[in-house]
Amino acid sequence: MVTRNTGKRRFGSAAAAALAFTAGAVTALAAQQRRYEELRLRVAEVERSDRQAMLTEQQRLQFYLLSRAMEDPDLAAVYSNVQVDSPTQRRQYLFANALYTNALLAYRVGVVNWEELHGHLRMICVNPIFRDYWDAHRPHRTSLKEDSEEARVGRMVDGLIQDLDDADTEQWWVVGEPRLE
Repeated sequence: MVTRNTGKRRFGSAAAAALAFTAGAVTALAAQQRRYEELRLRVAEVERSDRQAMLTEQQRLQFYLLSRAMEDPDLAAVYSNVQVDSPTQRRQYLFANALYTNALLAYRVGVVNWEELHGHLRMICVNPIFRDYWDAHRPHRTSLKEDSEEARVGRMVDGLIQDLDDADTEQWWVVGEPRLE
């Protein structure tokens, strides 16, 4: 007597084929998603690199303009609308601006982290000419978006100046802690 179970074999073969197909599809999908994630990370890295290059180029242009303004009082008068007592004070304010924007750029492009920026700005904030510059330009900072990097750094400088004023020590390099916002 011959037993016929071709239906079971077909179903078993079809199930195995379907299972193999599903496993292959899942493996292909996982590989595709890994590749997609790798590409997404690479695009983000290129965008970050492009932003850093643009910031660096903008800083070069700003430094060029500041240099020209520091060399020529007529150009310096155009660069800032802050009232100053002398051409010397205007050049000092321009230089203070260059110091600050250089520190800000170093943070933006990742040369320094938040704590290192804090230490650098603390050193700058000890200088009375920088403090005068900072105070004279307070109205300019009010137009910054509150959640922007520059506004955050500006608040750091404000906090540093307050910490230095409140400190009971002449050791300025230990004053204040970098507050993360």
